[in-house]
Amino acid sequence: MPGTHEATHVVQVSDAPSPRRLLSTEKVYEGRIWDVVSDSFQLQETGEALTRDYIEHPGAVAVLPMNNDGEILLLRQYRHPVGMDLWEIPAGLLDIEGEDFLVGAARELAEEADLAAGTWNVLADFFNSPGSSSEAIRIYLARDLVEVPHHERHERTDEEAEIEFHWISLDDAVESVLAGRLHNPSAVVGILAAAAARSTGYAALRPADAPWPAHPSQR
Repeated sequence: MPGTHEATHVVQVSDAPSPRRLLSTEKVYEGRIWDVVSDSFQLQETGEALTRDYIEHPGAVAVLPMNNDGEILLLRQYRHPVGMDLWEIPAGLLDIEGEDFLVGAARELAEEADLAAGTWNVLADFFNSPGSSSEAIRIYLARDLVEVPHHERHERTDEEAEIEFHWISLDDAVESVLAGRLHNPSAVVGILAAAAARSTGYAALRPADAPWPAHPSQR
C-alpha cells in the first residue's frame, strides 16, 4: 500500500495452459476459411456445464518490414466486415498444413509487399480475440530488405489488388496508433512492440525460430 516500506515482490506474469474437462464439442458452422464450434465443458470437476461457441481458426502470421532508415512499411487494404480501408502490415493465414511459421511469414511478405528479408526476429505473439476465436498471431520484425524480382512477384487479386504502400517513420506510426488513426491489431501491436524493442537496438527480441507454444497446433 502507498506509504509502506515493505519490499515489492516482483512476479513475472505469463499466460499458461489451463486444461478443463471437455464434455462435448460440435461443429455448428463450416466456413470457407474457418469454422464455428460449440464446446460444453466444466470449469471445475463438480461445476455445472458451460457452453461456448467460438471460431476455430488456423492462426496467422504478420510481418513488420523495416528498412535501413528505420522506416516501416504499411499497406492500405479494404476490409469488408468493418467497411473501411485499413493501414496494415503484411499478414496471412497459416492455412498450409505443416508449413513452418517463418516460411509462412516470408511467403506473405513476398506476396503482399514484393519483399524478402535477410534478418528476422519475433516481435510479439497474441490472440486476436480470445473470447470468441482461437486465432493466434505471431508478428515478426523483418530487416535487411530486398525487392523480389518482377518476374517472381505474386499476382494480387480481389481486395489485395487494391493494396497501396506507404513507408513511415516508426515514431510517426506510434503517434498514429496513440491518436486512434490505426486500428488493425497486428499493425498496432507490431508498431508498439517495435518501438519498445528499439531502446535496446532490437537485441532483446526473440530469434525467428523461437517456440510458439500458445499456437493451437503446438498444444
